[in-house]
Amino acid sequence: MHKVDKAQWDSFDLPPFQKNFYKEHPDVSSMTEDQVAELRATLQVSVDGADVPKPIARFDQASFPDYVMNQVVRDGFTAPTPIQAQSWPVAMAGRDCISVAETGSGKTLAFLLPAIVHINSQPALRPGDGPIVLVLAPTRELANQIQEVATKYGRTSRLKNCVLYGGAPKGAQAGALRRGVDICIATPGRLIDFVDRGVVKLSLTRFLVLDEADRMLDMGFEPQIRQIVQKRDMPPKSQRQTLMFSATFPGPIQKLAAEFMNQYVWIAVGRVGSSVESIQQVIIQAPNDKRQKLMLAAQAMQTVEGRTLVFVQKKATADWVCRQLQREYGVKADSIHGDRNQSQREGVLAAFKSGKIMIMVATDVAARGLDIPEVRHVVNFDLPTSPEEFDSYVHRIGRTGRAGHTGKATALYVQGMDPKTGNGRIARQLLQMLQESSSEIPDWFINLPELRGIAGGGGG
Repeated sequence: MHKVDKAQWDSFDLPPFQKNFYKEHPDVSSMTEDQVAELRATLQVSVDGADVPKPIARFDQASFPDYVMNQVVRDGFTAPTPIQAQSWPVAMAGRDCISVAETGSGKTLAFLLPAIVHINSQPALRPGDGPIVLVLAPTRELANQIQEVATKYGRTSRLKNCVLYGGAPKGAQAGALRRGVDICIATPGRLIDFVDRGVVKLSLTRFLVLDEADRMLDMGFEPQIRQIVQKRDMPPKSQRQTLMFSATFPGPIQKLAAEFMNQYVWIAVGRVGSSVESIQQVIIQAPNDKRQKLMLAAQAMQTVEGRTLVFVQKKATADWVCRQLQREYGVKADSIHGDRNQSQREGVLAAFKSGKIMIMVATDVAARGLDIPEVRHVVNFDLPTSPEEFDSYVHRIGRTGRAGHTGKATALYVQGMDPKTGNGRIARQLLQMLQESSSEIPDWFINLPELRGIAGGGGG
């Protein structure tokens, strides 16, 4: 194995690099503090940090060059999403930032467009050089989707990218790296393997993105992330720009941000850790019997037309639900989970996106980052069983109600505190979320023993 030791950056000077490309638009410069506060309130954006750049309201205020803006216009976008409206000025100004926003909020372009501008200011790469931009992602599916966007928006600049993830042949991925890449999108495990084998160097990486950072920590990737960022040849935080994106902002993410970033700006859309108002949340009382739960789930599916995403806790349950839906209800469904190989997973995703199948059953591997348009209904066949896992409920229901559409999320709730099957330990968090979104709260739920003594209830 070719072991790469952490470079002694203090012992020599790195070439200077430019990271502030932001020219504030006159309309933005003229905004008063009250007008800035009003725009942030309209966008439901919160910020924290020193000298945070003002948000923008229009694409032409973002200070992007024409070669970037032309593709945005071709794609039919009319206005920045809230996370883009605040993240773009911060990122273009060369500031480190953590952006807390739901999946589907436009965060991929929030980091890729500044990254492309950043690359085009650096000297051209030679074969074997790069990457200048490194994006770390938790799953191969998310990595592939980021690559699709990077390819589309990097085309006019002839930027080269590659995607690295486990479970796929190493040869093609290594070959792309040897030819030199501007942007590398990678899962942590495969990347550190390539770094330690000498296939890729990170010494030129000046723009680091951690996408779905909380999910990467949930999946146990923190040691690998720390190895990549702190223990190999990546320039120190003073010599790079670092952006993190996350759907939640728990303590471990805050610690990582403090260690990886310089005087970062914190940006959040909506209430951190809550669901979006565009989702109707419905909770159904269910027994701890999967056949009866399946009947309730099938009935719930009939209430919504369009794509339905069903979440389960175990891989075997996913396959069983698919078989039973077909056998007992004549409903065509397919599953995506960790035991299915790459081609199978991509085939199921393609069939679901195209409408060939309208029901996809998934474990949490599909809950984060996947860009599946127009999911109308999310069914939580298995809810989380512990408070520590409750974030997964937020991520799951965030698959619907996106891009201005309304959605529905149905949860099958099993009463009791059994650590394996009961949902009683998340009852209080679930109640709070239902109250905050003005969803209807059934009497049976508010009267549960696990909620005894808590005032409130009702709903919108």
